[in-house]
Amino acid sequence: MSTAKESSSLPQATISEQDGVRYLHLDTPWVQGAMLLRQPRSLVLEYVQRMMAWMLWRSSEQLTQGHAVQLGLGAAAITRYTRQVLRMPTTAIELNPAVIAACRRWFRLPDDDARLAVRRADAAAWLRSDDAPRAQVSVLCVDLYDHDAAAPVLDDLAFYADCRALLAEGGVMTVNLFGRRSSFGRSMACIAAAFGPQQLWHLKPTREGNTIAVATHTVAVPDRHTLLARADNIEARYGLPARKWLRLVQPWQPQARSDP
Repeated sequence: MSTAKESSSLPQATISEQDGVRYLHLDTPWVQGAMLLRQPRSLVLEYVQRMMAWMLWRSSEQLTQGHAVQLGLGAAAITRYTRQVLRMPTTAIELNPAVIAACRRWFRLPDDDARLAVRRADAAAWLRSDDAPRAQVSVLCVDLYDHDAAAPVLDDLAFYADCRALLAEGGVMTVNLFGRRSSFGRSMACIAAAFGPQQLWHLKPTREGNTIAVATHTVAVPDRHTLLARADNIEARYGLPARKWLRLVQPWQPQARSDP
């Protein structure tokens, strides 16, 4: 757990609102998360929607089964979604207590209960702690950026190996990679080394520059017909643009790692 001195050095959470959307910032204009005030369970930001692309790698029957974990709380959009919409047991790990407090006050993050645990901790330390449910997690969403949003805070082979150790067989991880192309290439190379290059994909970047990586633990990718059926099910049940995700996703090609 962070000391009082470490906590005081972390940026404070600030809030803005525009056109019915509430935004979370960390002492900068960079948006760390958002919530539509009239529909707080919906996913507003495009990159956050794409973080849910893991749904394509799970069968329709198993889509809402298992334990979901988020490293980096943001404005709690994914946490609210997995707990309240998908109704999955959900754990969120966040280092900054100001972010947790802001999510509870301004972003409709519920109190902890039988289906939700929000832990204040450093993600790397938590992954190696006795509290981490190793080999038990079905869905892992990683979105770890500081207030400058220049590159992931945790982004090396050891970290991604610990992420893989968290996943059960058939588990899926999505990672928000935002920054320079060289940073993207290094990140993908580390993920490929941890998961295997045949278990790694990415979506084309958003207009803002967010590229979502998808890594799986021993998942056999189904044929195109099955993927389309899964996409149709996701769109019908949850209104997420899953067919668009299918058009955007591509397998990782190490020789093209400097250019997403």
